[in-house]
Amino acid sequence: MSHPFYSRVYFATVFMLSLLIPLAGCGGGSSSSPGTDAVETTAANKDLPNQIDALPVEPLTLKEEESLLFMREEEKLARDVYLYLYGIWGEQIFLNISDSEQQHTDAVLALIEKYDLPDPAADKAEGEFVNPDLLGLYDLLTAQGEASLIDALIVGAQIEELDINDLNTQLLFIDNADMILVYESLLKGSRNHLRAFTGRLTDLGFYYIPVYIGQEDYDAIVNTPVESGP
Repeated sequence: MSHPFYSRVYFATVFMLSLLIPLAGCGGGSSSSPGTDAVETTAANKDLPNQIDALPVEPLTLKEEESLLFMREEEKLARDVYLYLYGIWGEQIFLNISDSEQQHTDAVLALIEKYDLPDPAADKAEGEFVNPDLLGLYDLLTAQGEASLIDALIVGAQIEELDINDLNTQLLFIDNADMILVYESLLKGSRNHLRAFTGRLTDLGFYYIPVYIGQEDYDAIVNTPVESGP
């Protein structure tokens, strides 16, 4: 299933990733070492499936169903790309954040199972997707991340920007309490991951310029502390 938002993002990403090196330059910003990369490992976050179950089952609109199926694969995309980049560079930040993305995609799966929807990620290996746009993005992002560690970290930052943008868009038409709970948790995680990737870039002497969220929103994220909780 092709998702309209990600179809537009895919073509934008093809163009913007060709400009990654000009987007990075020497400068300041938030700082983060590989060992402090804002991964959500709190007991509260691990309890998210129980919080989902505690909320009532509410009717889903078609758009909400499509959103759940899409978000399941989108979170898998982030996990798969980070695992691939960890295999290339051995940079701990990719492994740690891939663990968080696994928690995210599991949280969406809990919703899918709660509403008896088919799981698009069932029996899918790393890099395999039902959504053709996400498959194309996986190939594009992993190839770009092979160029250098800087490129790989920028890929990570852009994935988190895309997630933030997309989740905010999805939340405009979602009113189910359990979906809102999960999506807001995913947003919090993506903001933490964006802080981590851009902080690591700063450690390496590069200043990241946002592409998919506004500069004001970006500054508000990276200049505030890591968020905890689900």
